[in-house]
Amino acid sequence: MVSWLVGAAFTLWVLFGVLVGMPPLVLVGLPLVIGAMTWGINRLMNRAATSGKRQGVVLGSASLATLVVFGLIQLVPYGKDHTNPPVLAEPQWSSPETRDLMVRACFGCHSNQVEHPSYAKIAPISWAIQSHIDSGRSEVNYSEFGVSRGNFDDSIEVIRDGSMPPFYYTMFGRHPEAKLTNEEKAALIAGLAATPGLGEDYNRGEKKYGDKNYGEGDND
Repeated sequence: MVSWLVGAAFTLWVLFGVLVGMPPLVLVGLPLVIGAMTWGINRLMNRAATSGKRQGVVLGSASLATLVVFGLIQLVPYGKDHTNPPVLAEPQWSSPETRDLMVRACFGCHSNQVEHPSYAKIAPISWAIQSHIDSGRSEVNYSEFGVSRGNFDDSIEVIRDGSMPPFYYTMFGRHPEAKLTNEEKAALIAGLAATPGLGEDYNRGEKKYGDKNYGEGDND
């Protein structure tokens, strides 16, 4: 019974971690820490327990270890500071609509104008969110256009192939504004193609995008 519960809890944790994009170190490390603490607490408690109560002691040890670890990780400062760096420069957007669509779809991780959700200070979720932002800004930061290095030329490609925003960003009803319709995607691609510094490769035909059409009713 205990082994089944532990296995189920670990499986649910892994599924949840993968869906929210949890950093691999956290995904594996937290269960190991909880497991080690459970083992230690269980040894102490078993000394005073009768053989018939051993199973309950294991569950109690696991619950206590989980609560203790959860409380301790709230003290880790990573992901707690939600102060945005200053905006240094943005592209000369082809239109206000283009910028609005980019803000909705990409600025949550690829800008210095991130709006953190209310749950973004609760570890380990805060760690996952901060990791996404750090990674996103390192790839391309539209608030540091022409100042920091980034894969700005790939902006159209990642939107066209659907890799951005990533699937976990809009799962469970989160960030619904980032889930663009096909018409909005088409408008955004056209707008980026007309934005200096973002559409040159596309306009020269150096990248092969295929002939995907965006029809009504399809939000993928």
